[in-house]
Order: sequence, then C-alpha cells, then structure tokens
Amino acid sequence: MRDLFKVESEEHLQRLNDGLLKLEKSPADAGTLEEVFREAHSLKGAARMLGLNQIESLSHRLEDVFGSARKGETILTPKTIDALCKDLDNIKKLVAEAIGGEPVIEKPPEPDPAEPAARETKIEEFRIETVRVETRKLDRLMTEIGELKVLLNQLRNATGEDISKLDLVADALDDGIRSIRLLPLSTIFSLFPRMARDLARERSKEVELTIEGGETAADKRIIEELKDPLMHLVRNAIDHGIELPQERKKAGKPRQGSVLLKAYQTATNIVIEIKDDGRGLDLETIRRVALKQKICREDELAAMSLAQIQALIFVSGFSTSAFVSDVSGRGVGLDVVRTNIERLKGIIQIESASGAGTLFRLRLPITLATARVLIAAVAGVKVAVPVEHVQTTRLLTRQEIFTVEGREAIMHEEKPVSVVWTADILELKTKNLEQRTPDDKIPCVILSLGEEKLGLLIDALLDEQEIVLKPQSPLLRRVRNVSGAAILGSGEVCAILNPQDMIASARKKHLQAAAEEKIKEEKRKTVLLVDDSITTRAQLKRILEGAGYEVEQAVDGIDAYNKLGGRHFDALVADILMPNMDGLTLTSKVRQEEKYRELPIILVTSLSSDEDKKRGVDAGANAYITKPAFDQKVFIDTLRRLI
Repeated sequence: MRDLFKVESEEHLQRLNDGLLKLEKSPADAGTLEEVFREAHSLKGAARMLGLNQIESLSHRLEDVFGSARKGETILTPKTIDALCKDLDNIKKLVAEAIGGEPVIEKPPEPDPAEPAARETKIEEFRIETVRVETRKLDRLMTEIGELKVLLNQLRNATGEDISKLDLVADALDDGIRSIRLLPLSTIFSLFPRMARDLARERSKEVELTIEGGETAADKRIIEELKDPLMHLVRNAIDHGIELPQERKKAGKPRQGSVLLKAYQTATNIVIEIKDDGRGLDLETIRRVALKQKICREDELAAMSLAQIQALIFVSGFSTSAFVSDVSGRGVGLDVVRTNIERLKGIIQIESASGAGTLFRLRLPITLATARVLIAAVAGVKVAVPVEHVQTTRLLTRQEIFTVEGREAIMHEEKPVSVVWTADILELKTKNLEQRTPDDKIPCVILSLGEEKLGLLIDALLDEQEIVLKPQSPLLRRVRNVSGAAILGSGEVCAILNPQDMIASARKKHLQAAAEEKIKEEKRKTVLLVDDSITTRAQLKRILEGAGYEVEQAVDGIDAYNKLGGRHFDALVADILMPNMDGLTLTSKVRQEEKYRELPIILVTSLSSDEDKKRGVDAGANAYITKPAFDQKVFIDTLRRLI
C-alpha cells in the first residue's frame, strides 16, 4: 500500500507543483484553481487511508487555501505561492520518510503568507522505478508469449512453417518490449520549471522557461541519465547565459530572458535543444583560457574552426567563470556533461553568437538496446560505424588523394575533406597507400558531425545491419575512439567506433604531423654539392634530397667558395677534376679558414688510386669516395656519420 501511495503521491505533487507555477502568473485562473484544489483533496484522502497524519494535515491546509482562492475569498500573492511551494517540498520529504524511513530534516511550517521564498530547489537522485504500461500492450505481449509456447511445443514435430512464424512472434516480442521501455521526456522535463523559477529569483533575473516536445519518447535509461546533464545546461543558461534585467535593457533586449528546452525526434535520433537569448560565448575568453591552461597551443588554435574553438569548453580542465560555477555546475562540469552524453552513444554540439545567445544541441539514440551501423573491415578485424553520422560512402583511387597543409585529403562536394586510414587511428597494422596500385579502389566512409567532416579509409565495406549493443565493462568505460561493442551473428566481437573521437584523433594526428614536419624542416641539414657535370650533380642531388638533405649546387671550386660565404652549410660534397678551381684546391682553401675547420668535406671522384686518396686526405677531406665503386648507402651513411 505504501509503494502504491508513493507512486500516487508523486503524481499529485507534480500536478500541484505545475499548478502553482501557472498560478504564479495567473493567480485567478479558475481552471487551474479547480485542478490544484482537487489534487490536494485527493492527496489528503490517500494520506488519511494510510494514517499519515502530517501529510494529511498539510494537504488539508493546501486544500483550504486553494478552496478559499477558488471562491474568490483570498488572492494568491507571490509570498503565498512561495509558502505553498515550501509545503510541497515538505510533503515530499514526509512521503520519503513514510516509504523508506528517511528522516525529515525540516518540520512542516505553519502556512504563513509572509514566509520568504525557498532559496534552492533540490532534485534528488532521479530514477524511474516504475513504468505504467497500457493494458492493451500487456495483453498483446501475453498473446505473443502464448503463441510462442505453443510453437516451441510444436517445434519438435515440424520446423518449416513454425520457424517462420517463430521469427515473426520473436520480432513482435522484441518490438513490444522495446516500446515499453520508451517513456515521454516530460518525465524529466517536469523537474525543471520549478528549479528555473527558484534560480532566476535567487539571481535577481527575469527568465521564462519554455518547454516543447515533452511527448517525445526515449529509452528509460536515457531519460534517467539525462537528468544531471540537462540540469547543468539549464542552470548554466540561467546563471551565466541570461543577463540581469538592467543589462538586457541597456543592450536593447526585453528585460525578461528566455530559455527554451525543446525535444523532437528524427528518423534515427532524439534531439534535445537548450537555447537561451543571453550574452553568448566569448571566443576571446575561450582562447585566452585554453592557452593559459595549456589545453592547446597557439598554432593549434589558429588552425581551428569556430565550432572547434567553442567546443573547447567541453575539454577536461577547462575552467572560466563564464561557463562553470558552483550554481550552474553543482559539481558537474561541461566535460562531464559531454562524457555523460557520449556514454549514452550521443553527441553534443554548440551554436553561439556574441550577444545573441547560445544553443546546445544533444543528439541521442532512441534506444540504447540496438543501433543501425555500417560494418567495415579494417586490418583484418570488423568495426561498426553508426549510420546517423555517415554522410556517404565512396570508392577512391590513389590519384584522388592529395596532400594539403601536411594532411591527406579528397575533394567532396567541391571542398577538401581530410581523410585518414582508420587502421592508423586505431593503431592497427594494415596495407598503406604506398603499397596500393593506382588502379586499386579504396573504400571511404565520410563522417559528418555538424560542420566537421572526415573520410575514413577502410579495407572493405561489408554490410549494414541493426546490432544489439552490449554494456561495457567498468574497466572499459572510456576507450579512445570506441563507444561500445556488439556480437555479430557470426559470433565475432565488433567494436563500435565513436565518430566524435575519430574526428578529434584525426585532428590531433594532423597537428602532430604538421609540428613534426616543422621541426624536421628546422633541423634539416644543408649540403653544398660541387661538380661540373650536370648529370652527376642531378644524380647526387636526387640521392641527397631523398635522404632528407637540402641541397645547393655549385659548378666549380670558385662558385662553391663564393657560395660558402653566403650561408651556413652542414657539409661540402665535391668532385676533384673541375675547371677554374679543382676539388683539392677548394678543400685546401676552405681548411685555411678557422670557421670552416670543422666543416665535413667528402670528395666524390673518379680518381681511385691510393696516391689520389692520400692527396685528398692531405688537403683536408674527411672522406674520399670513388665513382667507379660508388655505393649510395655507403655515401649517405658516411655523410650522416660526419654531420
């Protein structure tokens, strides 16, 4: 009986809470007064049946106040509404004590119209412990189960027709049970109007919270897990997004700010939007904090798009009073908000304009039980890509992949889109691009998350199917680039890729490659190559550049000596037999100057006698390599050893 009372009282209290919020705006609304009077009366009767005297007494007082207002004998002032809200809070505590034995911290106050407003609305841990199911749904499931039992009994005797029917019944059961787990988002949205009202009053702000799409259905677990992220985002919008009335008036805005909590369903997702018309995100502050807290470097910031800079507020460790506070966060930072959304297999996006407000958009699966995915082969293993983030798939040739700003890309919709080898991101060994022939077709899956796009190069695209998601072990709660796993019909374990992580990993890989290339260029060694033969110079230049050296050429000894004085060189590679000044003379002249005493000099010549080699050493050369026995590897190894 007490369990039944808990469910019933929660419904009465929620309706009373909603009614009080309406009466605060329209104190004389006859329809609302009639409704709250009836709810208080019903709550009083239920409490009397179980002998819960304090709840009965408080409910009776509520009934008296509403009855008096209904008759026009009294007017519900804001102070009266505040006192009634406090009474509702205390009734809720008394219900908790009656059901679970939890102590009531505050005794119910006497109804005093002058009592000050509550300073804080506490929302306890949110769990959906009961689900109301329409009897027709249960009847339908019972019918299907009955048929299932009959079919399993007949299965021993006949298989053909019964197996087909068994599949139909199993599918019907699956759909039925899945639909029972779907609950309206109003289940959780109803928690926020009171919270928004109390916080706005506490912050001396005028805020109108509008809720749309409460009838949109989502998985029970998603609704349970959404409470903290949504509470944080709504609080954040009121506490830091909406300006004070005088500030809004000065900026040419209405004194009252607006916050919209909206939900709707697409073909593959539940979308929840939290939008305010406040001050918006300050990009300069985000950049400054990101640099100060060493979240990223200046060159990384310079390469980021507007959306990527705004997304920095979700990075763990990012902290600025413009976004997080004890009021808006309650210990839940924006990085935790993103983590919670990703744990629900969803993504969160931001749209903001300075002075015009901010929009947070959450995209979540309708159910966590299954997902529609593309199955791809990568380095001999199977991975799954959620189809809601796949814009298209393509077959590419090697010629279609080019390099721009140090990263590989393709043209897609007349714009360059970065591509990465999925195996590289997942750190798996696979056949790379250089090992493919020009005629090989390379499958590419193009991901799209808001404005960001990324092409995943894979070995093969195998299938598209609905898979059953398996819960992750606590040890694997946050694996980079992977959001979960599934077992395919073949019994294979298939990792489900996290598109948001894949894009972030690709961006990090590109920035790292660019930084390495920059360091490489800064440390690149320069060689002065001297030979009067154009053919020999071209061949040696190709070998040196292939080994990573920068090469400057000279046609004879005089040309080389003049160029030595113009810039720094790490080594000198010279022929001996040249016009104007030969290599031996050049070597001797160079060694006469103090600044060139340590400069490595390699003579590459067709003169191969021992006497020629001795003359080279006497002139000051560090190495002597003969052209008839020229070995490219020996040449490069010698140069590296000397430099």
